[in-house]
Amino acid sequence: MLNIGCHLSVSKGLYSAALDAISIGANTFQFFTRNPRGGKAKEIDMEDINKLKQIMEEYKFAPIFAHGAYTMNLASNKKETREFANMILKDDLERLKLIPNTYYIFHPGSHVGQGSETGIELIVNALNEAIDENNNTIVLLEGMSGKGTEIGRSMEELKAIIDGVNYNENLGICIDSCHLYSSGYDIVNDLDGVLEEIDKIIGLDRVKAVHLNDSKVEFNSNKDRHEVIGKGTIGLEAIINIINHPLLKNLPFNLETPNELDGYKKEIEMLRKEYR
Repeated sequence: MLNIGCHLSVSKGLYSAALDAISIGANTFQFFTRNPRGGKAKEIDMEDINKLKQIMEEYKFAPIFAHGAYTMNLASNKKETREFANMILKDDLERLKLIPNTYYIFHPGSHVGQGSETGIELIVNALNEAIDENNNTIVLLEGMSGKGTEIGRSMEELKAIIDGVNYNENLGICIDSCHLYSSGYDIVNDLDGVLEEIDKIIGLDRVKAVHLNDSKVEFNSNKDRHEVIGKGTIGLEAIINIINHPLLKNLPFNLETPNELDGYKKEIEMLRKEYR
């Protein structure tokens, strides 16, 4: 079965988002843990969470994706920004203890001119503060497109972070088809080769989730511009190859394409028909 969903608003709660997912044929979804451009989080609503648990069990949901705020930069050159990011990370992980079958996904950060080595060290320090031997949440570093001073544009950078974390048993990566293509991994013409490289450097057992997006920009552009499936430079055939690849097909996929619910529904229906 293709485990697929999309990014949904949780302004009306997680249970409401799960109902939206079901209405478009999805069995997973992604949500922001808090205001993505700010950092403020809603009060925890246990009634909403309990209703979510029930519907996830009833409809046999795949893991859902909890996405960290964009303002969370663990590698910032400003101490106050790092402290804010560290607070978000710790608070998110504490909150997610209450939500079942959830993967926590975040952008590693940007070194803002300090250099990737320094940025990686700061990210590792933050993760070591937030993750201890009792952490049961799957925490995933998102691979990035490489714009500006982003960290996580290569498998080597992601590996350096993972290797530096003391309790990294539940630490892995989320690959994004648009980001991979933009950062120079040719998933259109050499998907097998890309997966072999990921396996050699990080290990495919660390790949726990996929953001499924087409791209508005050319290969190796280092730009992050998502496109509707089949309308971009990656193309429908390559996306179909991704969801059907034996090393990926059982993972949960979430769409982050520029769509509303109706558009997501059409994409999910199309991809389910192509899943083998």
